[in-house]
Amino acid sequence: MVAVGATPLLPGVLASTAHAAPSELPIRPDFPLVDNGGAVALFVDPADDPSVIRAAGDLQADLERVSGIRPRLLHTLPERAERLVVVGTIGAGAAVDRLVAGGRLDTSGVKGRWEASVTQVVDRPLPGVDRALVIAGSDPRGTVYGIYDTSERIGVSAWYWWADVPVEHRDTVTVPAGPLKRLEPSVRYRGIFINDEENLTTWSHRTQEPDKNIGPRTYERIFELLLRLKANYLWPAMHPYSDFFNKYRENPELADRYGLVVGSSHPEAMLRNGVHEWEPWANEHPNADGSLPVYDYTVNPGVISDYWRARARQNAGYESSWTLGMRGLHDSALETRNATTIPEKVAVMNDIIADQRRILAEEVGSGAVPQIFIPYKEVLELYNAGVQVPDDVTLIWPDDNHGNMRQLPTEAERRRAGGNGIYYHLSYWGRPRSYLWLDTTQLSKIWQELRRVYEHQGDRMWIFNVGDIKSIETGLSFCMDMAWDVDRWGPDDVEEFLVEWAGRQFGRRHGPEIAAIRTEYYRLAAERRPEFIDRGVFSTVHHGDEAARRLAAYQKLLDRARTLGVKLPESYRDAYYELVEYPVHGAYLMNLKYYWADRNTLAVRQGRGAGANRFADLAEAAHAEEQAITKRYNIEIAGGKWNGFVNPYPSQIPMAPGRPSVTRVPRQETSGLGVAAEGNETGADRPLSFSSCTRHPRFVDVFNTGFLPLQWSAETSHPWVRLSTTGGSTTEQARVWVEIDWERVPEGSTPATVTFTADEQRAEVPLQVVNDGERARRRARGFVEAHGYISIDAAHYERQVPRGGAHWRTVCGLGRRAGAVEAAPSTAPPIAEDFITRAPELRYEVRFTNTGTFPVTVYRLPSLDERGKRRLALALDDQPATVLSGQAVATGNRGDAWARNVEEGIEKLTATVTVTNPGDHVLRLFMADPAIAVDQIVIATGGPVAGYLAPPESYHRVFNPNPALEPGLDLPDH
Repeated sequence: MVAVGATPLLPGVLASTAHAAPSELPIRPDFPLVDNGGAVALFVDPADDPSVIRAAGDLQADLERVSGIRPRLLHTLPERAERLVVVGTIGAGAAVDRLVAGGRLDTSGVKGRWEASVTQVVDRPLPGVDRALVIAGSDPRGTVYGIYDTSERIGVSAWYWWADVPVEHRDTVTVPAGPLKRLEPSVRYRGIFINDEENLTTWSHRTQEPDKNIGPRTYERIFELLLRLKANYLWPAMHPYSDFFNKYRENPELADRYGLVVGSSHPEAMLRNGVHEWEPWANEHPNADGSLPVYDYTVNPGVISDYWRARARQNAGYESSWTLGMRGLHDSALETRNATTIPEKVAVMNDIIADQRRILAEEVGSGAVPQIFIPYKEVLELYNAGVQVPDDVTLIWPDDNHGNMRQLPTEAERRRAGGNGIYYHLSYWGRPRSYLWLDTTQLSKIWQELRRVYEHQGDRMWIFNVGDIKSIETGLSFCMDMAWDVDRWGPDDVEEFLVEWAGRQFGRRHGPEIAAIRTEYYRLAAERRPEFIDRGVFSTVHHGDEAARRLAAYQKLLDRARTLGVKLPESYRDAYYELVEYPVHGAYLMNLKYYWADRNTLAVRQGRGAGANRFADLAEAAHAEEQAITKRYNIEIAGGKWNGFVNPYPSQIPMAPGRPSVTRVPRQETSGLGVAAEGNETGADRPLSFSSCTRHPRFVDVFNTGFLPLQWSAETSHPWVRLSTTGGSTTEQARVWVEIDWERVPEGSTPATVTFTADEQRAEVPLQVVNDGERARRRARGFVEAHGYISIDAAHYERQVPRGGAHWRTVCGLGRRAGAVEAAPSTAPPIAEDFITRAPELRYEVRFTNTGTFPVTVYRLPSLDERGKRRLALALDDQPATVLSGQAVATGNRGDAWARNVEEGIEKLTATVTVTNPGDHVLRLFMADPAIAVDQIVIATGGPVAGYLAPPESYHRVFNPNPALEPGLDLPDH
């Protein structure tokens, strides 16, 4: 008996008895759908919507998937039945309407609502029927979602086909008696944009429709997936390598039969695909002089208007979303030869919208809803300059293509009849870098931005760019869940979505571990997406080799993923590889090959011999392994089902990482001693810094400048300096870790040395050891300065002070660490002055050992507001607050501040504080603009702090009492 994915696992589904006292809960037996070798028949009224009848067929197939027994699908009521499943839309069939009229079916909160449903067992519902499971929707899509809820509850994942999640066989299949209600969704239209679909096209052509490049057979699979995810909306594939949606009349007809709304993206006004359709139209409608018309409304308005009208007439009978306005062909900027100034372009856009509205009124009539206007890229500038969008048209606000909303509706825009929605990227091709390969946007980042959207009443339409669909399975599932019930997940429990979602795919006992793996995978991607990796990003010489420590975290994560994978039944291995193991492994290898390439470059500069070539070999081996696992995904997983689908390097992708170049040095029959101490690219000019607070070990690389074996040894100046190894023979290199025996070292600041020798060669590495004493360590308040900095995880504040109806909150799983702090609510009024009395505040206790004026860098997540500002304020103790202003505008360029911010996932804002006396102080962080999120804070007391990442968090007796650096990758040697 099973109720897989029961009520708590179905987003937006509520048991109507959830608020009753335990003693009042009715005890009713579960409803058997399959038992004793037989399956209960399904009834759906033939007068119901075709989408409902079709989805009932999917429930029939799902029951067979689970039990091996295919139930009958009836369109007339049986004269006698012990049990029956009754499926119907309220108002569309006599059976359901009779139950509603008789008060037998609890439709409160469902009837008359948008896409709502109730699933309830009713005793003696109809003449001759003893007991029925009734699935009733407020409208056809509500009924369809109720059907798929039942499928999910019996163990059929929405991803059973698209991610090969197995359906576990059961001889007896039951569902709870209910009633269960799927309430009205938070967002009315919820869907995806298939974009940059080269891999999807390749796969579709190879495996689905050899005579097409994405056609009806592929769209059938996509439509079913969308409905199982409780989506209702689609922007179809639109690039040159795929067939445009209306090329095959079966496509819109299928969408209509599935009950899906089809729209079009920002460059595809009026459901027209300019990439494929404009040139033939222009050839058929030449100008009077025989020249071809151009797609410029200031030059050829009549031809363009007729072009739009033809599609409106053709698709008038389907439930469609009509995109108004205009951009250039194939996602290019608007062309206006005869309008060169912004005011002139605004006037042209107003004329375009008026013309399109007239066409829709004449060709489609009152059914031409929704109508949307998407101020994307240059169109946003025109909108802000005065484009008049009719009140009943929905404004679709875009992000910056990297998950940061560019702007949100004002109070006046929130009152619009047409409402507001968003176009949000989970995948992107373009500047400054593309990310099409893996699902790498943190769910907490998505939550933060979508929550901000919803608080600004952006609830009419959410459309997500999902690229090729595959690899975005987890992120897309989260977006659809949140679009249905935006309040279900809060700042503290986004990871719980992963627990539940993974539990639905792989069994509940594995949910927590898979969620932990995915959370760490997203965190590492937040440091730098694998698609954004490049030469020289992460430091290989600072903070214990931050690049190696990152790779060690990836290796540990991959080991963890593999360990769990082998515990799963064989039937789950393909799905696990697709959803968990391959993303982790692929991201690891993309980073690994660039790490070894960076080590190769550094080794050549350092004058290493065999070791330089060894790093080159390792970089190329990592690239080859990445190719091998991708080939496995395409050729072996699921029997080669996904042939051509997974490709880290689609053609013409801007700024994609590939195979990093390496340098090999010629062999020389020599050997020689070289050293490079941590913090130095070569040599040891910068002493190794040790503090009794952090107690971090430090490394020294001992390397061979030639190719013959090198015999070397190391000795220390003091017995309390400990080495991981004191010598040996190396052909390439060895990493020696230096630690301090803190129980033996004297208090105060003490210099020391480690001396390396080989034959007559000698190299000294200086150490600076500071021991404040164990008593001082235990009594220290706040974060303690050491190594020339104080580093703070922003979520580790001592106290928060809410003010003016606003406060700071911790969003778990956001940013580069375990969580970031965010100023909430996002609708709070900005603060421009008097921060100490008016602004919500976070306080951090810090202890300085030095005095002076020091730079403070605040690592904030790069949110935007193109009509406002992105500011916060900072103060030390009672000193005046300093306002820090962040980048508020998405330029769309490469190499500027915005580009750097989206590549790094943070923006570094810097102010200064003055410390006049050593000891304890309070660092104060104030909200200036709402929805600012802060990840880390670094105070540099000893000069610039090196490295790509913030340095490891400083010692704090509560938040970080035992600072430890994860060991990095072991250096190769033989």
